[in-house]
Amino acid sequence: MYKTSAEVSAFTSAFLPLVAGNTRDEIVLAPPAVYLAQLHAELKGSNVSASAQTMDSHKEGAFTGETSPAMLVDMGVKYAVIGHSERRQYFGETDETVNAKLKAAIAFGLVPIVCVGELLAEREAGKTTEVLRRQVSVALANVSAAEAATLVIAYEPVWAIGTGKTATPEIAEDAHKVIRTEIATALGVGVAEATRILYGGSVKPDNVTTLMACANIDGALVGGASLDPVSFSKVVNYGA
Repeated sequence: MYKTSAEVSAFTSAFLPLVAGNTRDEIVLAPPAVYLAQLHAELKGSNVSASAQTMDSHKEGAFTGETSPAMLVDMGVKYAVIGHSERRQYFGETDETVNAKLKAAIAFGLVPIVCVGELLAEREAGKTTEVLRRQVSVALANVSAAEAATLVIAYEPVWAIGTGKTATPEIAEDAHKVIRTEIATALGVGVAEATRILYGGSVKPDNVTTLMACANIDGALVGGASLDPVSFSKVVNYGA
């Protein structure tokens, strides 16, 4: 929940030239919903796309304050983040609502970016694998391998979000292996190998290269470091 309309424009004006030469990565910005249409228009002709931070699972209805997948598609949005840890923590989203939103996103042709991850207490109790397996399996319930063709999973160790703490590459890689194994169980090895799994937990310019070197980390879901266009461009252009 950052930036005004003018600040969105200032960000895109500064950011787009910095990543214009990047043909390696799929680059996505997820602004507050009220600026999605504006951002989509400002990104036209660039190599950057727009994503919603969340969405409702219904096409329409009496769900005051919500944004439907149909509305996102109508605005030209291509992606939707689903089940972000803050949505789970502050707005009561569950594994089951994540599943409903995932199926809705797929039905409307949106690329779903499904977030999973354990709390600090769960990690300290040795329940990381259990939590990740549950979150992934419930999210993918009644989803076919064909439907999951565009699926993106983002691993967010909740204890590393906004705290300055970052999972070591080894911790992140182990979690990503668990997630990929669970995808294979649910949808088959082929889908698991093709699914991009992002790491999201205090990713910054000074740690992104080491994280991206891990075999099972396919990208990053960037929080605080994405608020500044120069900082975020350094994350996007790592290794260049």
